[in-house]
Amino acid sequence: MGSKTIVSLLFHLIIVSITLADAQFCYTTGNFTANSTYAKNRDLVLRSLAANVTANGGFYNTTIGLGKDTVYGLVFCMASASTAICSNCVNYAIQTLMAACPNQKEAISWGGNPVPCFVRYANRYFFGSLELSPTDAGYNPGILDSSFRQFDQIWSGLRETVTRASTSSSRLKPEAETADLTSTQKMYVFMQCTPDVSPSNCRECLQKCVDYYKSCCNGYQGGYAQKPNCVFRWDLYPYYHLFSQVTSPSPPFVISSPPPTNTTIRKGKENTASRTVIVTIVPTAIFLALVILILTIFRFRKPKQEVENGQAIAVKRLSSNSGQGAVEFRNEVGLLAKLAHRNLVRLLGFCLEGTEKLLIYEFVPNSSLDQFIHDPNKRFILGWEKRYKIIEGIARGILYLHQDSQLRIIHRDLKPSNILLDGNMNAKISDFGMAKLMKTDQTHDATSRIAGTFGYIAPEYAWQGQFSDKSDVFSFGVLVLEIVSGQKPSFRNGDDIENLTSHAWRRWREGAALDLIDPILRNGSTAEMMRCIHIGLLCVQENVADRPTMASVVLMLSNSSLTLQIPFEPALFISSRTYQPDSSLSYTSTMTRSQLKAIPLSKNEISITELDPR
Repeated sequence: MGSKTIVSLLFHLIIVSITLADAQFCYTTGNFTANSTYAKNRDLVLRSLAANVTANGGFYNTTIGLGKDTVYGLVFCMASASTAICSNCVNYAIQTLMAACPNQKEAISWGGNPVPCFVRYANRYFFGSLELSPTDAGYNPGILDSSFRQFDQIWSGLRETVTRASTSSSRLKPEAETADLTSTQKMYVFMQCTPDVSPSNCRECLQKCVDYYKSCCNGYQGGYAQKPNCVFRWDLYPYYHLFSQVTSPSPPFVISSPPPTNTTIRKGKENTASRTVIVTIVPTAIFLALVILILTIFRFRKPKQEVENGQAIAVKRLSSNSGQGAVEFRNEVGLLAKLAHRNLVRLLGFCLEGTEKLLIYEFVPNSSLDQFIHDPNKRFILGWEKRYKIIEGIARGILYLHQDSQLRIIHRDLKPSNILLDGNMNAKISDFGMAKLMKTDQTHDATSRIAGTFGYIAPEYAWQGQFSDKSDVFSFGVLVLEIVSGQKPSFRNGDDIENLTSHAWRRWREGAALDLIDPILRNGSTAEMMRCIHIGLLCVQENVADRPTMASVVLMLSNSSLTLQIPFEPALFISSRTYQPDSSLSYTSTMTRSQLKAIPLSKNEISITELDPR
């Protein structure tokens, strides 16, 4: 392996490590149950924060609900973040917050890179209130040179910086200053408060952050401290693009925690509720172990799943005849590096050298969805509650791709084998080799090369090469029907081969939709199953305009009181005696529509001949 490849791999691993540096705090003031009114209001608040923060200059708060189900939410992007960076930070902070605090009525998430952002929600009114607990803090591991004799004097001067930051005419703008430590070394200081607190409260909050940092982390080469209303950071290099007059490059900021522990910071007497702030860190030891592991993998050229220091990874090695070339490989890497969502598989690194293509992912222990719903034994593991959670997770992951991320992405190959399941059976969408990046205002596109798997491809895409976000909606509809019924898109029914969407439509129209439900699910919520079948049929409508958006699908899944439209006859509605190709047949990116004509479509000499655009 060449030195350029090693440098590229290390660079990408470092970038991922920095991106994942953040912290969450789950309050102990009460919990809520899944599918409760509070849970739905919490999700609506978080979605509203993500959707409105950039349009409101980086700061936004909102309230949803009544009485005990009221949820208050606040979001703030600091350091004058651009709209794209702000949106990315907030979306990631929300996803990590929901993962860390799935059912707590109050929680806060500090996003750390590439700029700081706060996301907070609670079942009480906290806007404008000064709260000095909890505190999150960390420091760079380097020790200050003893020659920095002016350091203590500069710390004393920070009181003036605190005053300037708290009395700034625009509270949305950060206070960024420099001070000389030596003739060649500067100290870079950043302070900012949430705009809802008063100047006096801001001043107290920042001073407490400075004092806290001095007590826990003094003597190290840079670090930070932050509370629910403010953040303070200093370093020996410029950061956050706040020090434009300095052109020297910025070394990576490694977050660590104060001795004696490497993973937590405890408030001690200040924390009357015995709360613990967990700081996500990337220790140098784990990083080096990952590098050694990956170099070993490259040496022996075998796909492996390994664990170093408690962190598991999965290595995907693409064979030379996989159908995914260098363009598709770079496409998958480029897209995944910019995405962060709890329902998307996380990319840790990659290697591309000659014909060798390796992707390093987070390890997802329960393999893929198809290995459960179609396995005669494992299918019993997935009861209805787990299947419903998987359906919701897939929907939220697709919505993130279509609308909520900084990009607009059409996956184009959604199917059970591309839905991975983690240790808690949470769905994670994978395999972005065929994904298409769209422009912000672009609604559809066309291609002469068909990507995807038969049975999940929308008809307008399969026969005319036209695709849009509604193409993914169609695939999602097939997935939903498959998860509820336990049947593949094409399955044998006696002597006939049935098409799942056609079969589901017939049973629905005849008032016998209950017959579609997988027999092992009969003890689950029949109303939820019937609603999912209904949603699935809406998603597979032949007319693209009749299919809902993924935003509407997520809302329909989360709000059972919403009235659903009556579905029309779905796409590809054909006789039950018509033969369809096996659903495992994949159309790679190199298969054109002219090649599709060579695929046998009917054992009864019934075929679809109109393959060109009308």
